[in-house]
Amino acid sequence: MTLEITAEPERETIEEQLNVKITRQVPISLHPFKEYFKGFEKVEAVRRIFGDKTEDVLNNLKVEFAGTRGYMGVNPVDGHVLMGANYLKNGDFVDIYLDIIHELVHVRQFMEGKELFDDNFSYIDRPTELEAYRHTVEEARRIGLTDAKILRYLKTEWMTSKDVKSLAGALNIKCQ
Repeated sequence: MTLEITAEPERETIEEQLNVKITRQVPISLHPFKEYFKGFEKVEAVRRIFGDKTEDVLNNLKVEFAGTRGYMGVNPVDGHVLMGANYLKNGDFVDIYLDIIHELVHVRQFMEGKELFDDNFSYIDRPTELEAYRHTVEEARRIGLTDAKILRYLKTEWMTSKDVKSLAGALNIKCQ
């Protein structure tokens, strides 16, 4: 069979010609947060984020594991946690723990109706990011991380060295 495809074919015509069907709207596979992240309802840092609602929020929170790239985030549509499956499998335990604290702050911010990705600010100046990093740094210090280790935690591929130094300054972390 010879397949002729015109310059701008219609999707249905191609599907019919190829005799295949691609379902493009797929359900998001969500899992209960507490099924994979146990004991966080007892962590004081988490209790400070949600207060008396901690149990309810974590009982109802969903997490979506996807792909081989990426770290963690919060879905801006419904507020569930997104996490790279490869990061969960291979990431440093402390980094993952701190990222969970960070993202739980974003979950609360989402619940409060805050704009998580306000493009009026750069990433390091965005009020929601600064608040999340403040909670994270406080917890990092509580569990014994030095400023050098916290600084290493802050470094990501989407931030320049100047960005990291600026963020560290805003968070009272000594750069050496």
